[in-house]
Amino acid sequence: MYPINLPEEELKNKVATDFFSPNPQSRSIKLDKQAKEILKNLDSTQILGRVDFCVSFNAQTLFQPINFLWAEAKKGNKADIIESFIQLILTIGKEKTYENNLPPIFLGAFDCQKIAFIPYHELDHIFAQNDFNWNVTPSNHDSKEFKQLHALTKHLLESKKLQFSFTNDCKELQDFIQANFTIHNTSITKIPITKNNFTTIYQKWLQSVAPSISIDWENEKPDILSSDFYLADLLSENNNTKEILKSLRILLQSDSYKVKLEKRANSTSFNFTEFGFNDHQKAHTEFWNLYERPPKEEYWGYIIERRDLLVPSDIRERKGAFFTPQIWVSKAQNYLEKALGENYQSEYYIWDCAAGTGNLLANLTESASLYASTLDKSDVEIMQELSANGTLSLLPRHIFQFDFLNDEFFDKPCTKHTKSGLDPKCQDCVKSKLPKSLQEILKNEEKRKKLIIFINPPYAEAGNTHKISGTGEHKDGVALGNATYERYKDSMGKASNELFAQFFFRIYNEIPHCTLAAFSKLKYVNSSNFVKFRETFKAKFLKGFICPAYTFDNVKGNFPIGFLVWNLAQAQALQTITLDVFDENGASLGKKKFYTTYSKQQNLNQWLKNFIDANNKELCAICCIGTDFQHNNFCNINFWDSIKGVGNAKGISKFKITPNNLIPTSIYFSVRHCIKATWINDRDQFLYPNNKWEQDSVFQSDCLAFMLFHGQNRITSKVGINHFIPFSEKEIGAQEAFESHFMRDFLQGEIKHDCETNKDSKQSLFGDDDIAFIPTKPLTFSHEAQEVLDAGKELFRHYHTQSKEDKDYNPNASLYDIKAHFQGFNDKGKMNPPQKADDEVYKQKLGELNYALKVLAKNIEVKVYEYGFLLP
Repeated sequence: MYPINLPEEELKNKVATDFFSPNPQSRSIKLDKQAKEILKNLDSTQILGRVDFCVSFNAQTLFQPINFLWAEAKKGNKADIIESFIQLILTIGKEKTYENNLPPIFLGAFDCQKIAFIPYHELDHIFAQNDFNWNVTPSNHDSKEFKQLHALTKHLLESKKLQFSFTNDCKELQDFIQANFTIHNTSITKIPITKNNFTTIYQKWLQSVAPSISIDWENEKPDILSSDFYLADLLSENNNTKEILKSLRILLQSDSYKVKLEKRANSTSFNFTEFGFNDHQKAHTEFWNLYERPPKEEYWGYIIERRDLLVPSDIRERKGAFFTPQIWVSKAQNYLEKALGENYQSEYYIWDCAAGTGNLLANLTESASLYASTLDKSDVEIMQELSANGTLSLLPRHIFQFDFLNDEFFDKPCTKHTKSGLDPKCQDCVKSKLPKSLQEILKNEEKRKKLIIFINPPYAEAGNTHKISGTGEHKDGVALGNATYERYKDSMGKASNELFAQFFFRIYNEIPHCTLAAFSKLKYVNSSNFVKFRETFKAKFLKGFICPAYTFDNVKGNFPIGFLVWNLAQAQALQTITLDVFDENGASLGKKKFYTTYSKQQNLNQWLKNFIDANNKELCAICCIGTDFQHNNFCNINFWDSIKGVGNAKGISKFKITPNNLIPTSIYFSVRHCIKATWINDRDQFLYPNNKWEQDSVFQSDCLAFMLFHGQNRITSKVGINHFIPFSEKEIGAQEAFESHFMRDFLQGEIKHDCETNKDSKQSLFGDDDIAFIPTKPLTFSHEAQEVLDAGKELFRHYHTQSKEDKDYNPNASLYDIKAHFQGFNDKGKMNPPQKADDEVYKQKLGELNYALKVLAKNIEVKVYEYGFLLP
């Protein structure tokens, strides 16, 4: 029916128009009136991941399309229809398309001659396989997985498929579509809810159902969260949560929610209250008609345990509702055993005072010695449920709601009852929420020595890196305003902006002599913002490890999270500590030292200030934000006005480069970029060096070569004069004279020494303040640096040779300009990666340059540690 040479995309368009489209234009077959009526409700324009062809029910009243067909399309007529089905199954299985979309009634496959269908439910068991590797390329018919799936399903597909010829079975095909592609088809299946898609469905629930619940969310937050209503819906059967899990704080009971609350001063809600619907439950009913609930029972425990994934980010940051991955929970418990002995569970009390849903205490068995508290009442309810079913070994009264940064540890009788003791009926007396047994432990010094505070505290802070770069705002009130902050802010200094530091400081001061075992960032060990914190916080380090922060849910960035065990009974000033390093899979990567001496040692930016030159002509500028690896992306050379995003940075942010300070600037640049930033070294600080570098002229020259050809050299002749071409016109085949020969002359020692020197400069290349850092003879390079210069010359020569006939030819092209010429930019104005370039010779020469840079970087790296720019 369709031409054999018809391209696949055009084939899909024609099949959609002829059989599944309400649009009669260009249709090549005739339809009867009833068929046309059916097609009015079909939509074949939906794009669903990598599925070739989709047909769904088109109705604006639905929250989500109801799918009739997902199909694989092949041009020509040579494709095996069974293999096309296998490819489709692999595509769906790899992307798990069925988790976020209603599974279709049929799967299909077609080419220019035929189309075949198979009911989706016939293959449901295939997608449910737990031991099958879906992470393969579906179009690779020679893969082991493709052949495995082919052997498993070939007979089923052949026996169950419904196949039509577009030419010979046209009427039958129309009848088939008319009968089955309708909303009245009883085979329509609901979306199953799994541990992989329950969070995605929650986001849709927020838009569709949450507004229909008669509650003021903002007024009730954070005591009542929408996520708890969603769990009540999700874990219900016939709109009744009670039949599934009686212990949840919020239960769905037919047409309303019953909420268990404690009386709150700022709310009209009391111990038990109900919330109904403002639309007679219409949105609720329509939404849940699309999803199968409750989920399979095997997912219940995971969904409840991972409730933290449903907590809004602003509340999660304040409450610390971040789930500690089980791999690190086990590792932490192992390190407690290493630090305190194999019998630590029976010999110590353990309190997780930021417990969330309690997963940090999983696998600990001494229930009489375990305590768990959390800010969120719903988390208390969940821990009670996990304790009741044996997942957690906690006694019911050892699980309690407690605001660690605000609430009192001990009962506080009012003035009137100081002698007689706490009066439960007195409104001025403050009753502690801590169990009496835990209060007794905190009061007894010997018992405190046997108490482990085992926590993964909240990480929120009042400021962040987005604020530094001018793209964010300080989060006032996130870490400020609680009782602990007010009590200790003067003693903590800048560290008081961090919630985890507030936890540590209260523990140190009010639970003295205990053992602190905590996950956290490592700022309190090595950050200059924690100098004042460390003046008070003195303890003996016992054991610890670091792991990647990105392994923790909802934590972004390549930096280390540390688990460190401290004995607070032994006051020792924090010094160098050595931590074990583990990758995301828990494999050992060796050890790493972290230094606490940074605060007493000047940093690299302070060193660079020695070379400020306000008297001479500017060549360009360098961005100098931060003094650690996490800020290295900001460090680039460009023209002064082109360096953006530094408006909120404190101290030195950008620095003028002149002939006099070109050498020290290139050293600064190379020191920061010769070592790749990783999650392990992310917070390592660049330091004020010793003076050995002054006598190493090869090191200085090598740093200049490295800076000239590094990717962070963003100088473009489209903005200003490019002074950074280290070659002559003849060497690289330039067609016109350069605007500036400065860099070549500098390398050859031919710059006239008529520049004014900075009177405050403390260093000079040859020990002669009159000539500063301007060489009087050709620079000497290492073999590795010469390789960089040679590779750069070849790249420049290729540009001038290939582009000399172009109307946009630029004789002053910089390294950045050459990359832009060959690689181009995307629609957002960002330069494309090298692999997007069409010129294969360019890609080869750029690759050779980058390889030479990596080799040179290794040379410079050795000197970085030798000269004290970094500590080993």
